Amino acid sequence: MDNKTNEKVNCLIIGSGPAGYTAAIYAARANLKPVLYQGIQPGGQLTITTEVENYPGYADGVQGPEMMVHFEKQAHRMGADIRYGIATKVDFSSQPYKVEIDEEKWIEANAVIISTGASAKWLGLESEQRLNGFGVSACAVCDGFFFRGKEVAIVGAGDTAAEEALYLSKLCTTVHMFIRRHEMRASKVMQDRVLNTKNIKIYWNSDTEEVLGDKNVTGVRIKNNKTGETQTIPVSGFFVAIGHQPNSEIFKGWLEMDEAGYIKTIPGTSKTNLEGVFASGDVQDKVYRQAVTAAGTGCMAALDAERWLGAKGLH
Repeated sequence: MDNKTNEKVNCLIIGSGPAGYTAAIYAARANLKPVLYQGIQPGGQLTITTEVENYPGYADGVQGPEMMVHFEKQAHRMGADIRYGIATKVDFSSQPYKVEIDEEKWIEANAVIISTGASAKWLGLESEQRLNGFGVSACAVCDGFFFRGKEVAIVGAGDTAAEEALYLSKLCTTVHMFIRRHEMRASKVMQDRVLNTKNIKIYWNSDTEEVLGDKNVTGVRIKNNKTGETQTIPVSGFFVAIGHQPNSEIFKGWLEMDEAGYIKTIPGTSKTNLEGVFASGDVQDKVYRQAVTAAGTGCMAALDAERWLGAKGLH
């Protein structure tokens, strides 16, 4: 650690999606004087979502970015110190723990709550990003409802893609599923379910070349990577299910993670392998990945941190 500016805080929260903001609300109410750094995408994945209809309490639905503004305002009103900035490095070798912000200054914290989330992996097409939120989505459970009675496409070959294709098959007339190889990576039981669902149409050895549409998705062009043949399929929605990447890189070597990089927590808690470091939201959840579950684990992290600080006499 070098001689950059130091600041000492009691409870530091890294990340600002539903998990981070909920942790900030609870921590502020418990008088932990939390400092929250918003990270690279203030508001998290919900800021790239349009309509959110499955978060309780919003009877008429809400826009994702608007909902995150509500979360932030509530955390601010409770007394959380919310700041712009990205955690760029950590030193968890001794307490208080040290977190570098923007490669400029070090924050020393008695307790650290990690809510850095996960980022959806994308194919890398310009059209996919341009139409993101206008028919392109990385979450069938979040957005499938808007395509009820329509034709959609999904790309992916793992368990998540299979689950999402099955979910969409209950809502949509036809689900066109594009798989890059001649086989799926999904578990046998999931493959069987997909193959036995009449309205899921599988395209093997298929690469997505382009998502079509000006203002909204109108179709997708795929290419068979064996024959070179291309075809255009008219669809209203295009779902990308090629996985998520947890934003946990800076914690590698300090915290226990699974093979995909998700931070491991002690079941039923937000506790990591280091006492005083807690993880909440999608950075530690590859199963549910919903705003409401992220918020729930943010609450858990703040309560766990409050109890831990209290037991240490640091409250």
